[in-house]
Amino acid sequence: MSLECINPQDLPTPETYSHVVVATGSKLVFVSGQEPEDLQGNLVGRGDLAAQARQVFANLGRALAAAGAQPSQVTMLTIYVVGHKREYLQPIEDARVALFGEHKPADALIGIATLSNPEYLIEVAAMAVV
Repeated sequence: MSLECINPQDLPTPETYSHVVVATGSKLVFVSGQEPEDLQGNLVGRGDLAAQARQVFANLGRALAAAGAQPSQVTMLTIYVVGHKREYLQPIEDARVALFGEHKPADALIGIATLSNPEYLIEVAAMAVV
């Protein structure tokens, strides 16, 4: 499997993601939106976006591993953030880098009114090519 991350010269170069990811491989992995819950299904970080982001990305890493995928094989993230504000970007990016390091898959960050549980502040879904 190989991933080619592309930032076209005629678009601004983003710091935290790639505009285009071209994936060549044999297995697609789709990970449902991961929520800020521990193994017992308990909410982690009530009212704390940074704590919830860390839990969500950790859960994403576990879900990928269960499918035989690695974070470096992720091609696309969809990040849902309740009541998104610009200042939320840093704690989300910190949690993201903890899982992905220098790998920058394509992404969409979407501000929304609520998630399935009104105490959830963030949810992240992913696609990978293995």
